[in-house]
Amino acid sequence: MAIDAIISIKDFRKEYKKTVAVNNLNLKIKRGSFFGFIGPNGAGKSTTVNFIAGLVKKDKGELRFDGQIITESSYKYKGRIGFVLEKPMYLEKLTGKEFLHFTGQMQKIDLPTVKQRTDELLAFMELIEKQDELIEKYSAGMKKKISLAAAMIHDPDILILDEPFEGIDPVLVNKIKENLKLMVKNGKTILLTSHVLEIVESLCTDIAIINKGNLIYEGTVNALHEKFSRENLNLEEIFIKLIAPEQGEDRLSWIRE
Repeated sequence: MAIDAIISIKDFRKEYKKTVAVNNLNLKIKRGSFFGFIGPNGAGKSTTVNFIAGLVKKDKGELRFDGQIITESSYKYKGRIGFVLEKPMYLEKLTGKEFLHFTGQMQKIDLPTVKQRTDELLAFMELIEKQDELIEKYSAGMKKKISLAAAMIHDPDILILDEPFEGIDPVLVNKIKENLKLMVKNGKTILLTSHVLEIVESLCTDIAIINKGNLIYEGTVNALHEKFSRENLNLEEIFIKLIAPEQGEDRLSWIRE
């Protein structure tokens, strides 16, 4: 049976100065899934996410959203997606409150709803005391929180989260995670990239692993565990087992047992 994919990538290739960042990637993100996209630094994760966001031009390939081919002139599909990119996008000369008002209105939400959701998001993200401060004065963690708030304000069909929890305290991270799981339960789709594999394992139903621009696994988290069931490994141990043969030395020469 064909997968009901909300996002489908076919033969995506991207090079930077003759270095291949992503090599003919084929990927399907199932509707209603919590999809983990993991790999070591430089594997091609952010390039792929930025391709979906329309920030990276392909050298080759095809992107479909909800079955429709997306071209460089397409933009309406972005109204159904919330993005938190590795380098968050915001208007630093606005206050946090102004930015959420602006984002909500750009998404064509009526003003009373924008104001209600802004107040609720600022409280949830623990930014009430900083709501009238310019974003350029925010800490890295606060900027990540306001970016996440902006991604959620229009109640998108899919959230694409590239390292969304960096700089955010553990208590709030737990609250965010619980709300993300509830969103998926209600039929939303989430694409998550993170180097913290315990978070990926605790949240994701499906997963893809990329290394040096090549996809080396795509499927459910349960199926991946079944492949290594005899060894009883967690996701981090499986990831290291798959990736480690291509990595460098694992010990410094002057450090002895």
